[in-house]
Amino acid sequence: MTWWPFSKPKPEPQDFVKKYLERNKAQIPGIRTLDQLSFIVLDTETTGLDTKKDSVLSFGAVKIAQKRILINSAVEWYPEMFQALNQSPLIHGMVERSNQISTSTFVKRLLEYFSGDILVGHHLGFDLAMLQKLSAPFGLDQFKNPTLDTMSLAVRLDHGPTVNLNHVQVKNYSLDALCERHQIPLDDRHTAAGDAHLTALLLLKLLKIAAAKGIVSYAQLLR
Repeated sequence: MTWWPFSKPKPEPQDFVKKYLERNKAQIPGIRTLDQLSFIVLDTETTGLDTKKDSVLSFGAVKIAQKRILINSAVEWYPEMFQALNQSPLIHGMVERSNQISTSTFVKRLLEYFSGDILVGHHLGFDLAMLQKLSAPFGLDQFKNPTLDTMSLAVRLDHGPTVNLNHVQVKNYSLDALCERHQIPLDDRHTAAGDAHLTALLLLKLLKIAAAKGIVSYAQLLR
């Protein structure tokens, strides 16, 4: 019993959540080299930017292993939602989604897909917050995977690990700007799968730059 009579108890983790938590107990050794690391590069398209009020329209992701994009691993899923799309079709080109899956099926697939890899995204915190909102009713408090934000990595590689973000032109580190800088064609922009693939290409470029700067291990990459 909690001190506040109207508090809702946290839901018990469902079996697929327990399995996910068990799989992610092992820590990645800090000495593991960059080419030994596995990544899941992800993106979400949403009805807006308010993590409390808005909903996930689609989730896209692709895996990277041994510094190669595994095309066969690419996914794009559409969790069910009942919120009006409002202005979303203007951005994402979505008018209707006939292939929606139930929230429970989506979260189960998501956690199975995440396995024990490093999660990567551009402004990753927002994507994970939106996915966490979908996962919380099934008993997941937070994702246990290590995380890496490509925007933060790009800033760090340009300005060093102690840079003050107030002194950085953030607009120069948008996904569009970084792709243009690194000569990555902006194909299939503003779809979850398309943006995940662009971010995966960007990650490979950034990992190459990181290695040239002496960042060659997991511990150095995620410090």
